[in-house]
Amino acid sequence: MEQIQVPPSKTDLCYSSLHAAILRGDLKPGSRIVIDELARQMGVSSIPIREALQRLQAEGLVDTAPHVGARVAEMDSHSIYEIFELKEAMEIISGRAACQRMSEDELQKAESILRAMDRTVDDLDLWSAENVRFHEFICECAGMPLVRDLMRQILGHWGRLRRVYLEEVFAQRHLEAQQEHWALFKALRTGDPDYVERVTCDHNRSAIVAYTRALERRPG
Repeated sequence: MEQIQVPPSKTDLCYSSLHAAILRGDLKPGSRIVIDELARQMGVSSIPIREALQRLQAEGLVDTAPHVGARVAEMDSHSIYEIFELKEAMEIISGRAACQRMSEDELQKAESILRAMDRTVDDLDLWSAENVRFHEFICECAGMPLVRDLMRQILGHWGRLRRVYLEEVFAQRHLEAQQEHWALFKALRTGDPDYVERVTCDHNRSAIVAYTRALERRPG
């Protein structure tokens, strides 16, 4: 029997559209979300909009307050610490497990993703997409789908942070980050989880210093 493909619901479509707009920065941090206006723009009732906003609130992308309504969640210098601490934790968990389980074929695939990243260093959005794919693949090799889903969510927050606030420093930092990804790949090849953890920590700590300084220099 062929598998039945279930079409996305209106709530799913509204969620996907709003999620993408927030991560791209089209909906700015702190901006008010007017449900009736969105419903008119998207050609739906207010119900799927409200349901989509509930999902986005659960992911930390939308805030709601009494007598104020929904707003796109703010981001500040503290957001960097939270995002990178979570990102580092997920990378350590997945990296330690993956390095002990990865087959030669999987290592070759990881290498091919990194080579694709080498070819896209002049396109920040493409490079970022490959970066997400690289970290998700490590989670898959670790056999950790829950960690993969959390990693995807955390990297979504990171993508929004860099698009809205840190595009300039990211353009300077991503070449160094790519070298650190290759160092992580070499660590994965050793099969030594402690070594993988050290490389992962070095990667994240050098990034957090650069981005925090850049964000704190911003006016306002």
